[in-house]
Amino acid sequence: MIIAVDGPTASGKGTIAKALAAHFALPHLDTGLLYRAVGRQVQLNGGNPDDPAEALAACDFPEGLLEDDILRSEEVGGYASRVSVHPQVRRALYERQRAFARQEGGAVLDGRDIGTVIAPEAQVKLFVTASVATRARRRWLEMTGRGIAVELAAIEADIAARDERDMNRADAPLIAAPGAVLLDTTTLGPDEAIAAAIEAVLARFD
Repeated sequence: MIIAVDGPTASGKGTIAKALAAHFALPHLDTGLLYRAVGRQVQLNGGNPDDPAEALAACDFPEGLLEDDILRSEEVGGYASRVSVHPQVRRALYERQRAFARQEGGAVLDGRDIGTVIAPEAQVKLFVTASVATRARRRWLEMTGRGIAVELAAIEADIAARDERDMNRADAPLIAAPGAVLLDTTTLGPDEAIAAAIEAVLARFD
């Protein structure tokens, strides 16, 4: 069974995907982490994430980079959004994601183009979303909880800008896949969102 979980940043898709993987005993891949690693490598190279050649060169990042906590930072997230608009980068990471999705027994993948590009054959497709204001507040609480001083308004502006890039890029834009179950987490807590997602998966096999 392949479960595709798509959605914008801070919608709760990562939390939901991990919970689904645990519940159904499936391996999980946060595909956004791959793009964050590329963005971080561009940073380390002193490059420009808006330059297709420099972004493509950064796809050759060391595996150990995926374990670096700095990938979760807002700055690196912004770089990831910028490198992800390049078709060359998406092609470079495509086979890696496809192989994970097609492993024996299935998998759970979360990202922005899982149900549309990476695993359109997925038996279950979820599109997780929430209002910009709600997502910004979640990220703000997460960051301030880690002792990072940041303005809520700045996070909201950054999330809105990422949405604009992700939804309007020419290659693999962020959209709900045909047949995807829409899960709006604006008014849901983590446990409620996870329960709704599990219910949605089980409903596919009733």
